[in-house]
Formats: sequence, C-alpha cells, structure tokens
Amino acid sequence: MPNVKSAAPAARLAGFNALGLADAEAELLTCCASRAFARTVAALRPYRDLAQLTAVADAAVNDLGWSDVQEALEAHPRIGERAGGAGRESAWSRQEQSGVDAAAQAVLDGLAEGNLAYEERFGHVYLVCATGLSAEEMLTRLRERLQNDEDTEREVVRAELAKITRLRMAKLLGGQS
Repeated sequence: MPNVKSAAPAARLAGFNALGLADAEAELLTCCASRAFARTVAALRPYRDLAQLTAVADAAVNDLGWSDVQEALEAHPRIGERAGGAGRESAWSRQEQSGVDAAAQAVLDGLAEGNLAYEERFGHVYLVCATGLSAEEMLTRLRERLQNDEDTEREVVRAELAKITRLRMAKLLGGQS
C-alpha cells in the first residue's frame, strides 16, 4: 500500500480506508482477482478492524457469481508451477506454494498430471489454499477432489478462494510484500 508499509496494522487499515476507490480496488485485487469482489469490498469502507474487513470479504467471495470466481481463478498458477512476475500477488503465490519446493519428482509429476485431469474435468485451475501444506498433501487433496461432482467442487473452490483471500488481506494490512 502506498506510504504505509512501515505503519502499524491499525494505521495501515486507516490508510486503506482513506484510499481513493480505484486505489482501494487495486489493492483488493491482489487479494482476490475478481473485479466484483474488489468493487464490493472497496465500496463498503471504512472498516473499523481487520475482523470486520475479513467478514465483509468472506461474504463478498460467497456472493460472487461463478463467472466472477472464474475471473479470480485466472490469476492463480497451477499448483506446482511458480507464479512469474515481481508483483505482490506473484510473490504471495510463491510463498503460499512453498510446500512444493522440496517435493520429489514423482510428486511434482503427479501434481502436473492431476492439474491437467482437474482442468479437463472442471474447466478451471485446481485451487487449494496451499499455505502450510506439503506437496504430498496438495496432491492428496487434488486426487480426492477429482471425485467431486461439479456443484460440490464449486463449493470447495469458493471456500478455498475465501481462505486465500483472508490470508492475503492479513498480509496486505500486515505490510507484507
């Protein structure tokens, strides 16, 4: 966020609340790449604390139309493929997927094959909140989720997107770049 990187969380929240609408939406897009999400959450400012902001963000993710969820999914790399670029969102993605860094080649191959099977079955990238998960855990979840029907999987995707968004908003207001 502009000029508030070293500020305390309350000051960062105040800085976020004071941003112009377009700047607030741009910040929110690094947390969830749905324009509908960013518009909704930015428009409901000011927020008194991170808990209120998180509750509004959760509700906004849950209220997204499926095309808006798909827009957000387009910003996420496949599990096991490192996000390119120097932006905040790419850096966060690399941190979140750090569990694949030490994975055996067989696990990486399994993720690559599973990603393709998942995309063929559901028509979008496999999304999992990867923070704290090993590559093996991500692969196990991928294989389990391949058994879901489309409606169940959409619910799981939305829940995973909400988890990722929550973590990224905490990073945004925590000053992590």
